[in-house]
Amino acid sequence: MKKVVTFGEIMLRLAPPGFLRFSQTNSFEAIYGGGESNVAVTLANFGIPVDFATRLPDNDIGKCAMMEMRKRGVGIDHIVWGGDRLGIYFLETGAVSRGSKVVYDRAHSSMSTIEKDMIDWEEVLADAQWFHWTGITPAISQGAADACLQAIQTANKLGITVSTDLNYRKKLWKYGKEPGEIMPDLVAGCDIILGNEEDAEKHFGIHPDEVDVTQGESVDAVAYKSVCTQLMERFPRAKKVITTLRGSISASHNSWTGVLYNRNEFLKAPTYQITHIVDRVGGGDSFMGGLIYGLINYPDDDQKALNYAVAASCLKHTIYGDANQVTIDEVEKLMSGDASGRVSR
Repeated sequence: MKKVVTFGEIMLRLAPPGFLRFSQTNSFEAIYGGGESNVAVTLANFGIPVDFATRLPDNDIGKCAMMEMRKRGVGIDHIVWGGDRLGIYFLETGAVSRGSKVVYDRAHSSMSTIEKDMIDWEEVLADAQWFHWTGITPAISQGAADACLQAIQTANKLGITVSTDLNYRKKLWKYGKEPGEIMPDLVAGCDIILGNEEDAEKHFGIHPDEVDVTQGESVDAVAYKSVCTQLMERFPRAKKVITTLRGSISASHNSWTGVLYNRNEFLKAPTYQITHIVDRVGGGDSFMGGLIYGLINYPDDDQKALNYAVAASCLKHTIYGDANQVTIDEVEKLMSGDASGRVSR
């Protein structure tokens, strides 16, 4: 099987233990994570060969991030070394009616100072079948956006499937460009587009009618068909547009499902009630990893691929940390309807 390549920034995540606030804690729990690295870990966990391309500082912290990828079975041969520091983000985990908070400390990181031609994309993608990026990468700097565009154009030339998770992050677009100035050229080269209603609106001014995700306990999937069709009209290369649907009853209880539009069918996955969330960070990344796995392994069954992605990401909400650590057997068990959580002996 040819490999999947993901490209983006991995960061050090620092979080107070449990549900403590920043102002309460005397210590921080340290792990590593980031959108594209989380997808890579998910795929490696499902047995898909995967490489993570990024830029890391040549110091002990950068090497720890690299070792985390290696430990999880992710290829690290295409990491380039340079720059001054690893990006950091601080996470305060919310509960019930108090939402989680993220504070970024990633200015002048090695990845944010990457430039075009620092990565030899012809070499990186030579034996790949799939390339994945997210909207986080072009949000951090012009150089990162340029490198990402170069990768997409190379993948298009080589006939490699390209996917994106639009992942709008309002706290990151700080270098003088608006998403609408950068994202269209990158998304134009994509075959698979994942994004929710906020991503579509903030990047392209596309939104579903009469939907407010901050109100109510469920999200009407049919209301999002217009988002999928509008994205396909805007980006005719796209073969599939997928949207995750999260109903936020509280920070601790969400409903979770997804829809997929492939120009012929509008498909919806089962809805799960996640009533005791352990860690929702990386939920979308685990969905994307599950979706890539599903589309590779079930190329003629979009419904099964979508169901796999939703089940995999539902289980991620029970895993502490950024990256999904569940098995194929666990995902398939949930897909079969067994959500009992009984002890396996």
